[in-house]
Amino acid sequence: MAIITLTTDLGLTDHYLSTIKGAILSQCPDVRIIDISHQITKHDVFQASFILKNAYKSFPKGTIHIIGMNPEAKIDTCHLAIYADGHYFIGADNGIFSLIFDVAPDKIVELNITQDTDFLTFPAKDLFVKAACHIARGGTLEVIGRTREGYLEKIAIRPVLDSNQLRGSVIYIDSYMNVITNITDKLFKNFCRDRNFAIYIKNLRYCITQISKSYNDVPDGEILALFSSTGHLELAINKGCASELMGLNLNDIIRIELK
Repeated sequence: MAIITLTTDLGLTDHYLSTIKGAILSQCPDVRIIDISHQITKHDVFQASFILKNAYKSFPKGTIHIIGMNPEAKIDTCHLAIYADGHYFIGADNGIFSLIFDVAPDKIVELNITQDTDFLTFPAKDLFVKAACHIARGGTLEVIGRTREGYLEKIAIRPVLDSNQLRGSVIYIDSYMNVITNITDKLFKNFCRDRNFAIYIKNLRYCITQISKSYNDVPDGEILALFSSTGHLELAINKGCASELMGLNLNDIIRIELK
């Protein structure tokens, strides 16, 4: 049974999401539809890419992922279907693909299939679904698009490293208000090399000097740092709301210094 996932900023209030699912089932009644997230901040491709990047690898190879973020076509924004890491991805060429993949995809096509309506404002339903169902029925990408070499690159904020200081930033805040940074486990270990360190938050207002393995390593209400399943440094408060209580927002700087 084919699997199609949906990642959008459509929310759960309006009829839009249900019409996408209805269109899928009308074309492929036996397909399995999985919601990854529909509560993404409107038009935020950085947030959407982080969620999908950390979700898609848990699905079986061959899964088809529809991305409904800023999907309308423009003069400089086309629609793509991509095969990468054993998965299929369908969405607008708005920079999101460059934020999802760590390596170059195996195949990229620019969609050239025609939609069945004259309305151009809902390609996630009228175009992406058609492409996804074609793939779900065993169709190839070459039938629905013209091969191309790349896609729009969007540059994410990267950590800054010098001899004794590593500066990262907040890239995601989850529903528990845990704060996830762009500092990866590999980067952190290469920087610290088992030396003592201090993580400074909000200009020295908060300081953490050890990495925890779980939230319960500290008492309730205490701050901690750990590497979550995303592989990124996470700042949290055990049974608390780190972002709110520490005043942390997206793009805020986190500084790590060697002692």
